[in-house]
This record gives sequence, structure tokens and C-alpha cells, in this order.
Amino acid sequence: MNKPRILVVEDEADIRRFLRLALEREDMTVFEVGDALHARIDAASRQPDLIVLDLGLPDDDGKAVIRDVRGWSTAPIIVLSARESETEKVAALESGADDYLVKPFGVPELVARVRAQLRRANLAGARGQASALIRFGDIVVNLATHEVWRSGEVVHLTPIEFRLLAALVRGQGKVLTHRQLLIEVWGPGHALRSHYVRVYMANLRQKLEEQPARPRHLVTELQVGYRLAGIVETP
Repeated sequence: MNKPRILVVEDEADIRRFLRLALEREDMTVFEVGDALHARIDAASRQPDLIVLDLGLPDDDGKAVIRDVRGWSTAPIIVLSARESETEKVAALESGADDYLVKPFGVPELVARVRAQLRRANLAGARGQASALIRFGDIVVNLATHEVWRSGEVVHLTPIEFRLLAALVRGQGKVLTHRQLLIEVWGPGHALRSHYVRVYMANLRQKLEEQPARPRHLVTELQVGYRLAGIVETP
């Protein structure tokens, strides 16, 4: 099996070295660059399996790099940044990032995020359009027939509840912001009504989670949005 190829984009040399050593210890091949220009060049020429990107680059904002890369690549992008405001997180995710990790961070969390995004990308690539069946925990979702089962029993979802669940399923573990979910599920005219997502997410958790107050799969991310955790292959 080929080693995952990771591109690290970080302007501080000490942090770049720290990231490279941490990821190489996990049997990954790491390339590193220190500015937006070389980030774009290496993303195109090396075609990494995943990009770890700092937003505060010396020659351009990292969000612009994300938007450019997203024009031709679906490789997961994990943002590392000292910018911890909700506005910055939302802007990065809506530019096309898949996850956001605030500095300082621990190696175990970084590695876990990287591996989760690599699994998501591999699963999405292997599945392609071949199967409409998705499983997480004891839940099975049929995207084609709009059917949902929990421990073999049919779960009745309203049309909006199913559309919200389907949006999270299609995200394959990516963090989706409130705005992204509102536009996909309710339409552009509802992009500012974030309470819609909270209400319907609570309904989904009541129907699908073993402990709705401590969800394992329908996960809140940093008051920015939601993601679906634990997707696995369905035979």
C-alpha cells in the first residue's frame, strides 16, 4: 500500500518541521512549503492526498489558496491557524476546507484529524456512485429510496429531516457550516436562519442517537456547523 502523500503549507519553519516529523512517524510521505505561491505549485504538481494549510501565509491569505485548489482538486484540506474566531472558521470551511484545527494543538488530535479525512476521501473514492447504502453505528441509510433503519427497525423521518441527514452523509465526515446546510436543505432564501438547523438536528439526534445529549455520530463542530462521524462501508 502506498504511503499517504501530505502537503504541509506553513510559513514558520519550526512548525513545518514539527508537522513533518509528526506525520512521518505515522508512515506518511510529507512535502512542505512556506508560502501561497509554492502551495499552489506543489498542490498541482505533487497531487497530495491531503493538504495541511496555515491561513496566515506571507504572500496571500490561505483562504484564497483553498479556493484555487478547490477549482480542480477534491483532496481534503485541514486548516491549522491561530485565528480562532467563528467568522474565520466559517470562512475557511465555506472556501472549501474540510476541517479546522486551532493552534496550539496536540499531535494525537492532528493525527486523528488527518487519518479521519484520509478515510473519508478513500471511502468516497471507493464507493463512487456504486452504492446508495450508507452505514454509521447501527444506522443504515438508503439515499436512493429515502429509507432509514436503526438496529434493523425502520425509522420514520420527515422530508426535511431526511434532506438534512442526506446532506451530512454526502459530506462524508466533512464539517458543514450552518449556512451550507441551510442552502442545501432549505434553499438560498433561508441562508441566515441557523435556528432551523439546530431544531432539526435535535430531532435527528432523538431518532438516531443512542444518547441524543451526547451524540456519537451527528456531531457539533465548534459552534460552526456539523459533521457525520463514523461512516463505514456497507456490504
